[in-house]
Amino acid sequence: MTRPFRVAIVGAGPAGIYAADLMTKAERDFDLSIDLFDRLPTPFGLVRYGVAPDHPRIKGIINALIKVLDRGDIRLFSNVEYGVDLHLEELTDRYDAVIFSTGCFVDAALDLPGIDLPGSYGAADFVNWYDSHPDVPQSWPLDAERVAVIGNGNVALDVARVLAKQADDMHTTEIPDHVYEGLKSSKVTDVHIFGRRGPAQAKFTPLELRELGAVKDVDLIVYPEDFEFDEGSMQAIESSNQTKQVAKTLTDFTMREPTGAKRRLHLHFLHSPVAILGEDKVTGLRTERMELDGSGGVNGTGSFHDWELDAVYRAVGYAGTQLPQLPFDDRKRVIPNHEGRVVDSDDQTTAAEADVVQGVYTTGWIKRGPVGLIGHTKGDALETIGHILDDRAAGVLTEPVYPDESAIIELLESKGVDFADWEGYHRVEAAEKAAGEVEGRERIKLATREAMLAEARGHVTAESVGQPSAGS
Repeated sequence: MTRPFRVAIVGAGPAGIYAADLMTKAERDFDLSIDLFDRLPTPFGLVRYGVAPDHPRIKGIINALIKVLDRGDIRLFSNVEYGVDLHLEELTDRYDAVIFSTGCFVDAALDLPGIDLPGSYGAADFVNWYDSHPDVPQSWPLDAERVAVIGNGNVALDVARVLAKQADDMHTTEIPDHVYEGLKSSKVTDVHIFGRRGPAQAKFTPLELRELGAVKDVDLIVYPEDFEFDEGSMQAIESSNQTKQVAKTLTDFTMREPTGAKRRLHLHFLHSPVAILGEDKVTGLRTERMELDGSGGVNGTGSFHDWELDAVYRAVGYAGTQLPQLPFDDRKRVIPNHEGRVVDSDDQTTAAEADVVQGVYTTGWIKRGPVGLIGHTKGDALETIGHILDDRAAGVLTEPVYPDESAIIELLESKGVDFADWEGYHRVEAAEKAAGEVEGRERIKLATREAMLAEARGHVTAESVGQPSAGS
């Protein structure tokens, strides 16, 4: 009897789970055994810790991912950190192929004077806080009255919306008490979103933009002088229904009249940030007025404006982080690869056969960078899986030293790694839903690693939870 083909996937977000699912469904003439690893106590990555809590529609993707893992043909090892609990050689000794799908979860750099001043924040850090990431502090400074958000994508909209929204309107979501109390204490009155290009070049999706306009008790203010549409803009509007919808929604916003709401959300286009102002803390933002160049790009006009502000959030994208024992492209912030095969070269288009790190692959954002929506990772996974199957058929993969399915469990247990499995996730989920039911909500997130692991084990203590449990 032949042994199963063993695959390890490091990173149990959508990219990793899609890769596991698609590989189980691929046409093949051999048995398959897949193990998923994640450094957090629960899977689902940025769907759980990168999507705003008032976006239940997008959160619904988790339900589809749960169905994949509920089948029982993919094993999950949570609370296992690559580079700490497991190393590359330990994986390649136990698996025929190893896929890295660790994603991008830190803020991309923004090279501006004053970027390191107190009061200057990365959007990813704020998102981690309001999404109750277990590895971040439970407090967030919300004493700023006037706030800027730099960026013209959906993360910028999420950050601005959460900042402007009344805390009571967020209380119906899954946020735990420390996030609710933090938002309730916020002193914000004005949130400004700055984009360096025009409205037709904004990267918002129509639904998220419309949601911004539906926030209660907040005046949405746009500026007609920012609404320039050059030939390149008109071509973009005519060629893309999404761009057309965004431009129409933004234009409709210009017709709104202020209602006197206590909070205001300002949308600015054609303003390029050039410096964050202040000495000991943020006191403002300097922007340069831009003009469209006819092809959808922009040029500076040499006209500058200083905005009085108390805090600045940069929402200019996510970036990948280097993993131990793996090559890394510092410029693109990805694992260098040729169509998913990891290579020892930064040249990802002409990788020679000798450059391939045999048996090691990548998929998702850490493969191609943080662009596209969650569903786009399926295409990445298909490409990577195709090469794994080709490499197996070609006989170029090295046989693992310890191919038995029990080998990885024996290794983790010998190291004292406190890993959780898929049944453990269901216990966490049950505890969160039970806590929500008490307050008439769908669920309330467990906010600490200790609380999640205690629930996953089925034994909870007041010390481990750090907040009232579902039964208290």
